[in-house]
Amino acid sequence: MMMIIRTWAVLSVCTLLLPCTVTAQHFPSAKELASLIQKRVDDNGAVGIVLGVMEADGSTLVVSAGEAGSGAKALGERSVFEIGSISKVFTSTLLAEMVRRRNVNLADPVSSYLPDSVRVPSRAGRDITLLDLATHHSGLPRLPSNMVPADPSNPYADYSVQQLYTFLSAHELRRDIGSQYEYSNLAVGLLGHALSQAAATSYEDAIRGSILKPLGMDMSGIELDSNMSEWMAKGHDQQGNVVPLWDLPTLAGAGALRSNVRDMLRFLAANIGEPKTQLELAMRTAHVPREKISDQMSIGLNWHIRSVGKSKIVWHNGGTAGFRTFIGFDPEREVGVVVLTNSGHGADDIGLHLINQDIPLAPPREPIKRTEIVVPARVLEEYVGEYALSPQFSIAVTLEGGALFIQATGQGKFPVFAESESKFFLKVVEAQISFRRDETGAVTGLILHQNGQNQPGKKMRKSAPLAPPKEPIKRAEIVVAAKVLEDYVGEYKLSHQFSITVTLEAGALFIQATGQPKNPVFAESESKFFLKVVDAQISFQRDEAGAVTGLTLHQGGLNQPGKKVR
Repeated sequence: MMMIIRTWAVLSVCTLLLPCTVTAQHFPSAKELASLIQKRVDDNGAVGIVLGVMEADGSTLVVSAGEAGSGAKALGERSVFEIGSISKVFTSTLLAEMVRRRNVNLADPVSSYLPDSVRVPSRAGRDITLLDLATHHSGLPRLPSNMVPADPSNPYADYSVQQLYTFLSAHELRRDIGSQYEYSNLAVGLLGHALSQAAATSYEDAIRGSILKPLGMDMSGIELDSNMSEWMAKGHDQQGNVVPLWDLPTLAGAGALRSNVRDMLRFLAANIGEPKTQLELAMRTAHVPREKISDQMSIGLNWHIRSVGKSKIVWHNGGTAGFRTFIGFDPEREVGVVVLTNSGHGADDIGLHLINQDIPLAPPREPIKRTEIVVPARVLEEYVGEYALSPQFSIAVTLEGGALFIQATGQGKFPVFAESESKFFLKVVEAQISFRRDETGAVTGLILHQNGQNQPGKKMRKSAPLAPPKEPIKRAEIVVAAKVLEDYVGEYKLSHQFSITVTLEAGALFIQATGQPKNPVFAESESKFFLKVVDAQISFQRDEAGAVTGLTLHQGGLNQPGKKVR
């Protein structure tokens, strides 16, 4: 997306990941796995990655690449990460174990475990059950509307139990309970809270007593003890900046847990193969498909089950401000993968591909090596000004501390670096700027080179005041049926060098442009979607038969069509 998202490339390792014909091992060697993740780090696709794999015989292998962050212990198998929404499958494991012990039933209304003063919304005579919460079929939204964080960098920290109860008591459901899948942090956070109420203890203590201690997961939990704190990695955003850890005191069941790869491999092992304990027997009930999401995806108790040909992958991923994580396994082959990263770049594709090679890695992209040079200040001064690329979109160029900066309409300010006296490049995104002069040598305009497009802009003024802030267009998010979203999955070619890949993950639509990270899009109609990380929209087109044939990227006053190619 224009001027906002850091470029990253993905490793192509087809020769490394071809199936082996002479060994029963499912995964490549340690050297090959290390090379895979090291290349991802080298291409700015992660700050650090710890990868763990488990073979069908129960043997495990852990490799790591990159850094844990300034001041943290060296990255490795003991490094602790926020696992984000993978916490949801711990919540559902707790649910399954409490059902086995007959402490609760899947059909119990969640209201049974809340104070009588709380009015949990119902609809058409149907109450929200624990099962509805665990399958994202409760009708509750992704987040409560009264969640207004004092600190956006730690958005769940000050959301209280009383606020949760207030929201539930006032909320009116938009659809019938059980009628449709809608991924909801609120729902699973509420489930974790209800289970802790039923167990008469905190969520963390319930998880620790029922799951962590029995499995020997002593480097996992919410509160950081001295050992976990010593090994806690630093989280980073997509630009590589260190960001705060998240706190989820009320909605802990949705994403509060922290762990390391060794503990996560213990959890993985307990989910694979013939159950050896009563807890593992309960775990298998969480894998049973309960609801169909699409032709390729169904859901158990928070575990998503993806069909790949005749095989299945049981999986979940997670993300907080500074971490992206993945856990998944093939229940028939009895192999599994854990991927932990300490940056805002996801690595789900690595985990999925290692489990099943029919799922490709994200498309590779060779970065262009650019050499920065020094340009005299008198030359840089001539570029200062405002450049109009369209009636709605301009770029302001400023000179600050001897360095040139650009700021596009509605976006942040970024430095640009010279590769010649007239050509400059950005480091936060794959884009370049070249300046134009007339016959007298006066600077008359620039060209923005991005996404295979060359967009000219005319110099409007010497000084570069920012355009007055535009009132943002208020876009109302709606829910679109999974079968409709499934139609949009594919690759769309907008130019020879630029395409957009659309994926459906956990019921949400994501787009990933060439050389850029993956971002969610949100529906404002069945065919129109918008991004929240940048002012851009996507609309899909269908032919007379109803088949999806292409999309249009609306950004910066331009409408760029793309043809669906696969």
